[in-house]
Amino acid sequence: MSHTDIFLKCNECGNTFISPAAEQEYLRKKGYYFEPKSCPSCRQARRAQRTTPLRGKRQIYPAVCAKCGVDTELSFEPRDGIPVYCSNCYSWIAQSRY
Repeated sequence: MSHTDIFLKCNECGNTFISPAAEQEYLRKKGYYFEPKSCPSCRQARRAQRTTPLRGKRQIYPAVCAKCGVDTELSFEPRDGIPVYCSNCYSWIAQSRY
């Protein structure tokens, strides 16, 4: 099936945008058979709104490696009684198990 560039109107902002033939062909191969309803800039803005809360600043916890005693940082809160390791020691332990 041959595709050609088509002009569409964005449902969100009302601007006219082009749906390129190559993009249409790619979407058909992926199983999408409907024309896009939003222009690329509105789609990008919607994606940014969806992903922003998840990409907030992460809580970092200080810890001391149970093997070498070096100060390290963790993305999770360490629990009492459970050893934590720096990345070097963790890699060494993981490799020695296999």
